Amino acid sequence: MGIPLRQVVSVGSYVVKQHLMGKKRYPLVLMLEPLFRCNLACAGCGKIDYPDEILNKRISVEDALGAVDECGAPVVVMAGGEPLIHKDLPKIVDGIVARRKFAIVCTNALLLEKKIDQYKPSPYFTWSIHLDGDKESHDKSVCKAGVYDKAVEALKLAKSKGFRVTINCTFFNDADPERVANFFDDVMAMGVDGITMSPGYAYERAPDQKHFLNREKTKEIFRGIFRRGQGGKRWAFNQSTMFLDFLAGNQAYHCTPWGNPTRTVFGWQKPCYLLGEGYAKTFKELMEDTNWDNYGVGNYEKCADCMVHSGFEASSVKDTIRRPWVAAKAQLFGIRTEGPMAPDIPLANQRPAEYVFSRNVQQKLSEMKTQPRPEKAANAA
Repeated sequence: MGIPLRQVVSVGSYVVKQHLMGKKRYPLVLMLEPLFRCNLACAGCGKIDYPDEILNKRISVEDALGAVDECGAPVVVMAGGEPLIHKDLPKIVDGIVARRKFAIVCTNALLLEKKIDQYKPSPYFTWSIHLDGDKESHDKSVCKAGVYDKAVEALKLAKSKGFRVTINCTFFNDADPERVANFFDDVMAMGVDGITMSPGYAYERAPDQKHFLNREKTKEIFRGIFRRGQGGKRWAFNQSTMFLDFLAGNQAYHCTPWGNPTRTVFGWQKPCYLLGEGYAKTFKELMEDTNWDNYGVGNYEKCADCMVHSGFEASSVKDTIRRPWVAAKAQLFGIRTEGPMAPDIPLANQRPAEYVFSRNVQQKLSEMKTQPRPEKAANAA
């Protein structure tokens, strides 16, 4: 297991406390997007096609830490866009660590060498470096040659400076289990502290629409990966064992979108990190006014093939608390890669997709024009 014991105990205690308090819905990980701007244009990304007025917006330190306090989740993941572009990110990270919450910065690492001395190693801080496979696979995924080598150099630099470093990987339907297994062996040899992996979500605005995974293909690929690594025991994953079991088709979960609430430059994103179908001004409004039953596998067409960690990790953690013996068995013997899969959730009654991105963008642009003192692009690094 690649999750530090300190984090396991802290998150576990938090989850047990929520259960004892009888809370049905509670956050586990805050997804904080302090900006949408990125220095890459990956073919599978649907998060960067905004007008410059929006790409130049930044969440202030005050608003970022206010969101951390308002939400209360024990883990804060900073993504984007490329978060290292945000000139005040070190202050945001320091504020999160000072609150004894676990701060994780997801980065493509292109700016890491330049920025790394602005950060301090801490048991509450992790660099999560984006690597979608070996050199050929990753550079193809990010649509730019040389990015893999730059990321690996940054990874090694961060480790040499005493930081905890994990990698995050997104896989599509052209992923080869044998190459992925060899890649995992390589990064473990580099000294990474854990691996986070997920199937790509089918963003409707992503340039490449041909390589997204359906649920059946997702399970086949991840079974193939685990099969080559002693049921996954050969590698340290920065994820719950039950989520890995879910990826292999051995568990069937409804998603838990409120488990990973998202705060962006627009506000609190409804309903989840992957779908932006409206925004709430406060976390309380997000939790109380979102019609959660409208979303998820079996409820909404856009969710039909989703098996992404931001939707299902919280579901798997909840199941781990409910059935610890099942998780312990998978941890001890590895993820099962043969035999029947768990029956999937029927899709017959899902509602059709609604395409509201353009409308939301125009609404936000209109709101920005009425603000007395709009934020300026000068905030960019």
